[in-house]
Amino acid sequence: MNKFTVFLASILLSISSFGQSGVSHNSFDQLLQKYVDDQGIVNYKGLKQDRAKLKSYLAILENNAPQKSWTRDQKLTYWINAYNAYTLDLILEHYPVKSIKEIGSTIKIPFVSTAWDVKFINIGGKEYDLNNIEHGIIRKEFNEPRIHFALVCAAVSCPKLQNRAYTPEKLEEQLTQAAKQFLANPSKNKISSNKATLSKLFNWYGGDFKTEGTLIEYINKYAPTKLDKNAKIAWMDYNWDLNEQ
Repeated sequence: MNKFTVFLASILLSISSFGQSGVSHNSFDQLLQKYVDDQGIVNYKGLKQDRAKLKSYLAILENNAPQKSWTRDQKLTYWINAYNAYTLDLILEHYPVKSIKEIGSTIKIPFVSTAWDVKFINIGGKEYDLNNIEHGIIRKEFNEPRIHFALVCAAVSCPKLQNRAYTPEKLEEQLTQAAKQFLANPSKNKISSNKATLSKLFNWYGGDFKTEGTLIEYINKYAPTKLDKNAKIAWMDYNWDLNEQ
């Protein structure tokens, strides 16, 4: 192989990995399709055997932090996929575990109390934990409540992990689909016209859903059954068991 061929191959690889979306999420998409079923349940045993591919994707993220020139959807896509991919990697690092909540208690690091406080992420030379990505970046910068149906904490009661990566081109459609699926799932939310027993996500992040109206008005944008404005609201118990096949 001559030098020109090597140079051309490197250019083509660069284009395929870092195109219009800022970075390519294709490799993550392939892993999700292979190891996550239609219900969002993960084959962690299989994924652990393929962890090198996940690490390769994380390396792309680590070396290509979002740029000012990227569009809003490119940046938001990056951070949603990063959160979910790093969550998977954290589970694999400690697998087998019954729950992500076990991880924080087993790591002997001062001031670290939960899995979401562990600074195991390095992007663009900066250290992050999962809380930094969710609360310090995504919730702070994007004003998009539907991210709560896209970010997945590896628990049964979380919104399902989609088996396709998010992309800038389809982000609006994907976020709406995630919201509708979450609210239509009776194991996550039980909704009738005069009463709803909702996921605690709507309680924990209540302010995010009330920026343009009431919680009921927000629910009615995506729920298959519309709530009366005076419907009674209760909260479901949260199941932190691992979302494992």
